[in-house]
Amino acid sequence: MVVTDPRQADNPIVLANQAFLDLTGYGAEEVIGRNCRFLQGEGTSAAVVGKIRDAIADRTDATIEILNYKKDGSPFWNQLHVSAIHDDAGELLYFFASQDDVTEFHKVRILEATEHRLLKEVDHRARNVLAVVDGIVRLSRAEDATLYAAAIQQRVQALAAAHTLLSDQGWKEVALGRILQQQVDALALGRVRLAGPNVMVPALAVQPLALVIHELLFNATLHGALSIPSGMVSVRWAEAAQAGGFELTWVETNGPAPSQARRPGFGTMMMRGIIERQLRGAIRRDWSDNGLTVKIVVPGDSIGEGDPNRR
Repeated sequence: MVVTDPRQADNPIVLANQAFLDLTGYGAEEVIGRNCRFLQGEGTSAAVVGKIRDAIADRTDATIEILNYKKDGSPFWNQLHVSAIHDDAGELLYFFASQDDVTEFHKVRILEATEHRLLKEVDHRARNVLAVVDGIVRLSRAEDATLYAAAIQQRVQALAAAHTLLSDQGWKEVALGRILQQQVDALALGRVRLAGPNVMVPALAVQPLALVIHELLFNATLHGALSIPSGMVSVRWAEAAQAGGFELTWVETNGPAPSQARRPGFGTMMMRGIIERQLRGAIRRDWSDNGLTVKIVVPGDSIGEGDPNRR
């Protein structure tokens, strides 16, 4: 604790107990006669200092947590209590100030808040992925149980691969080119050409987008250009006009006749659901005699923000 004298210029310390000296590392001769502001430093909040100043000016009690610094420069969180002392006539004589080092408590509080945010983020990500898996299981179609299981397995593996990519990136945004290349490599496809700038995809959009790319590749190998030796796939992308989004163009050439590639399936419905509902973008498929063109546009203001419960 310390006692200051507001009747002197700059309200200096006139008494400091040994506990205060032990806490701050200063000697009595370095403290007496100085204003308490010498405990402030680079990280001290100006707003908190203003609250202390107001309490002194108003002569009111105040308990405030402030970042202070010891003589050796090490910081500590100080729970400061300031109280005015008056004489019998009500005249202000002194200010009493007690200090309590709450650094460890502050660390625990920050850790708890961080853990809470982390748990909410994990919950959001888990619900996002599980919603997609739920859609895969509910909507996949196959007459044969073995084919049905294989279709689900391949789609879940695509999600798992994207999960690994996110983990390697520390659950931060991932380059669109890396997402595409990972799915191409997983299917060992040598007739797919990728080209585009370094467009970053938010973490929450990586797995849904990876599943869309997987479906395009799978359909191309089963029904489209990659189902015959002469077929090729070209994928180009660019930043969308709106910052943060992207436009992706998928072009299949030298593939089979359109009539052979128009077979309806779950993949088409799922891609539309992910792009339009989850990522709030748009997808368009155009067939020509030369092959298939798919254009996907995802705006920057909504990418990764779709409700995982919407399908």
